[in-house]
Order: sequence, then structure tokens, then C-alpha cells
Amino acid sequence: VQLVESGGGLVQPGGSLRLSCAASGFPFSNCFMNWYRQAPGKERELVAAISSGGGSTNYADSVKGRFTISRDDAKNTVYLQMNILKPEDTAVYFCNAVGGPFLNYWGQGTQVTVSS
Repeated sequence: VQLVESGGGLVQPGGSLRLSCAASGFPFSNCFMNWYRQAPGKERELVAAISSGGGSTNYADSVKGRFTISRDDAKNTVYLQMNILKPEDTAVYFCNAVGGPFLNYWGQGTQVTVSS
């Protein structure tokens, strides 16, 4: 089982980044996929979620209108498009797969830093 995030980096305020999470080793299309983030000294928080099939999405209030979660089941990949980035978006972003009580996997995280 693997969840591999990519696409993080350093970006100026107001900029954009697109995170990707490539999954393997489990039935991706049957899973809810989530993006979490954790800033230094803070608890991990749910940023965005997408249902299996992609018909339903949810966002934290702090990112609504700026971030978009999507998935490509043919590629076993979930994305997080992040626009109008703010310094407070700086965190390590984690991909999470949930497919029932016994399927809950995490990626290793990718650093996003928003700074001028």
C-alpha cells in the first residue's frame, strides 16, 4: 500500500499549487479521499474530502472558494488545486484514504510554504 504526495513547494502569497497523491495497493475507487494539513505547533486538520466516485466534496471553511479537490480513478490519483494561497496555508499536507473501518491509509506528506 502506498500513498505518495507530490507538488508541494515554496510559493508567494496569492500564488497557486497543485498537489497530487498517487495511490497503489488498495481499491482506490472505493475509497473516500481526504487532504489534511498540519502546521507547526497545531493539530492536523481536514482540508478537503471527496467521496468515492467524486460526486460529493467538502472543504474546511478556511479554504472554501480557493481550494478544489478532484480525483482520477483511472490514474488512482487525487488532486488538490490550491489558489490564492495565504501564509496561513503553510503546512505539511497529507493524503488520506478511507475505505471502511479497516482501511485507513496515510501518505508521508508534502511541505507547502507560502511566503514572500
